[in-house]
Amino acid sequence: MTKTAAAPSNLGAIDAAHHLHPFSDMKKLNADGTKIINRAEGMHIWDSTGKQYLDAFAGLWCVNVGYGRDSIAEAAYQQMKELPYYNTFFGTTTPPTTLLAQKIASHTGPNLNHVFFCNSGSEASDTWFRMARVYWKALGHETKTMVIARKNAYHGSTVAGASLGGMTWMHEQGNLPIPGIVHIGQPHWYVEGGDLSPAEFGLKVARELEDKILELGEENVAAFVAEPIQGAGGVIVPPDTYWPEIVRITKKYNILLVADEVICGFGRLGTWFGHQHYGFEPDLAPIAKGLSSGYLPIGGVLVSERVARVMIEELGDFYHGYTYSGHPVAAAAALENIRIIEDEKLVERVRDDIGPYFTEAWRSLADHDLVGEAVNVGLMGAVQIAADKSTRRRFAKPDEVGTLVRNQCVNNGVILRATGDRMLASPPLIISRSEVDQTVETLRKGLDWLKDNHKE
Repeated sequence: MTKTAAAPSNLGAIDAAHHLHPFSDMKKLNADGTKIINRAEGMHIWDSTGKQYLDAFAGLWCVNVGYGRDSIAEAAYQQMKELPYYNTFFGTTTPPTTLLAQKIASHTGPNLNHVFFCNSGSEASDTWFRMARVYWKALGHETKTMVIARKNAYHGSTVAGASLGGMTWMHEQGNLPIPGIVHIGQPHWYVEGGDLSPAEFGLKVARELEDKILELGEENVAAFVAEPIQGAGGVIVPPDTYWPEIVRITKKYNILLVADEVICGFGRLGTWFGHQHYGFEPDLAPIAKGLSSGYLPIGGVLVSERVARVMIEELGDFYHGYTYSGHPVAAAAALENIRIIEDEKLVERVRDDIGPYFTEAWRSLADHDLVGEAVNVGLMGAVQIAADKSTRRRFAKPDEVGTLVRNQCVNNGVILRATGDRMLASPPLIISRSEVDQTVETLRKGLDWLKDNHKE
């Protein structure tokens, strides 16, 4: 393939002068300087100085098949030559868009047979939010408009997505959440479980949903949304008692259950989707990230027969969509990405091979003096940094210790993420055993550095 022209040597100055970054303190970033990533292959990325990093976070939870897949680039290129764009409004579609919907539905389960396409997980949140309200109105339940979500959840950064998410520091920017969205507790036993066992705590926090429905009135509640495992909130793995109780409650009170599959989807947990790992089927499920492994922007909402039947037979026009909904080039890339996952049996690999190996290696960090817990499902893990692991006491400045450990790992050539005082991993599904070992060893060194150099 033809290489791109060399980038100018002053990219950092250009970036500071013109580029506003997401989720960034721009004053600090411009003072520190931007790290410029200019190539990638397999599990690795390289910055503009030539330094190599093992990307144990798959970009932003998304590069499931790894970097440098020529066949995805070729699929996009061929589609771009044949039909670079057409919309899906006004009764039209394109071959890759329709075939992608069919392909996704082949992996979702018996009742999630429809897909509404958009361009990102954030847009997918906005889409299902409107769809849930429209669904109930079409059935004559005009008051069923409220949505219950969870504290410390992440569902994107659009106005609706950020409102659905339960991060108060996001709500403070923009006077969020918007009306009609309320939040209940998260199933974060380590920090919030107190003296309860994980099983007891899982039931307790799940039953907050029932309490909130009764408070609001069943006739006013449209849906409950949650990530199978909270991602950006810190890879919060719920106790085993949590999801069965949530499913029971949503069925009892006849509200839609929405599983945010943006991170957990497309193999990360050793199943095609996170809800399959936990043994339930939602009514709606936003998807993105692993759908194309990040090669091109594309997202969507999985729609159950229950909801789709009303949308098709009762509603008429659904006044919602995007210029690039089902973009043919993005759809072609996503189709090839899914073919790779299927042909290389990456879901099965996470379930049966590299996932169990990662579990054993990752959880070995629990013996470290500063590790309160080391948890994971498949290739999605968190390590909780603790000032005193015997009492689950945290450091006084959680964000500070997490950032210090993350920076040590990056300096030593491994990309991990810190959410507060939790270290997170979410590597490509192609990671090797030796690369798992490198990731765990590098994190252990970072924790050793914190123990030796940081005092409360």
